[in-house]
Amino acid sequence: MNGTRVRTEVPTRLLVHALVREDGTVDAGELYEVAGILGMSDQQVRLCVKRLVGEGRFTHEGRGRKAVLRAVADATGAIAPDAGHVRHAYRQDHGLAPWDGTWHLFAFAVPEARRAARDTLRDKLLRLGAAPVQGGLYVSANLIEDLVEAEARHLGVLSAVTFLTSEDLRIGTLREPRELAASLWPLKDIAARYDRLSTLAESCLEEMNGTEGRREAEGAKGAEEANGPSAPEAERLTMAVELAAEFTRAMEPDPLLPPELLPHPWPGSRARELAATCWSRLAAPDPQKPAPEPEPGSLPSLFSLYGDVLRPPTDT
Repeated sequence: MNGTRVRTEVPTRLLVHALVREDGTVDAGELYEVAGILGMSDQQVRLCVKRLVGEGRFTHEGRGRKAVLRAVADATGAIAPDAGHVRHAYRQDHGLAPWDGTWHLFAFAVPEARRAARDTLRDKLLRLGAAPVQGGLYVSANLIEDLVEAEARHLGVLSAVTFLTSEDLRIGTLREPRELAASLWPLKDIAARYDRLSTLAESCLEEMNGTEGRREAEGAKGAEEANGPSAPEAERLTMAVELAAEFTRAMEPDPLLPPELLPHPWPGSRARELAATCWSRLAAPDPQKPAPEPEPGSLPSLFSLYGDVLRPPTDT
């Protein structure tokens, strides 16, 4: 792999979490190597590790590149995709989750004395993809009532929340569903994030295709000598980390509006397809480099986390 692909910003902290293996460890040599490919300095990595250890998130054994970090608790939460959110997106992309034309509305009037609960409920609605219509009134195109009710009940403000549905929503003079969606959600910003994801995934696929072509022409042995013994694996990990970071940036703020409410073509569908293809290639063993089965716990959890949610959807 030649390292000329499009690069994306990866926070140092996210990189450490992304390289946590299934046995809960991070190999410092691997961490520094991937960090170097991403343009991070050794000092930057050392400071991040020091902070993570100081926060009690990792323990540190050994020195320098021979050290081993060990996660004190499950560290995958920092990089794990929301499986339900991602799977629903792919079901939409494959036409398995059509919209029934129903708008789901939530109104609440939580008193100032419960401001913290009010703010938390509002943030939950936004994370679930609801959009504010006006003060205290939010709308979603998806069925999220159970999740909103659970949060309101947990906060002790359920009695202050009103749930209603409608197939006839009008805001001012806007009534057509696509026009309403365009006015309520920042679709241009969401589309731009997916364009960046597509660009990165295409760049990764192009580089992988080029690498495979060179190996076929030169022979697997020659290619390995040209890259150095650890370069292919380090580059594969770097691609995986970059792809996971950009995928998260695109997916987390996406309300996953039904296709019926989105412009056509919608860049999110193409970006997710490219990401799944890229991830499948990254997770597959190198056909030019037969290797024994990996030891238990030796693979980064990143591969199992994303390999699980980026499977082709079914109609069940």
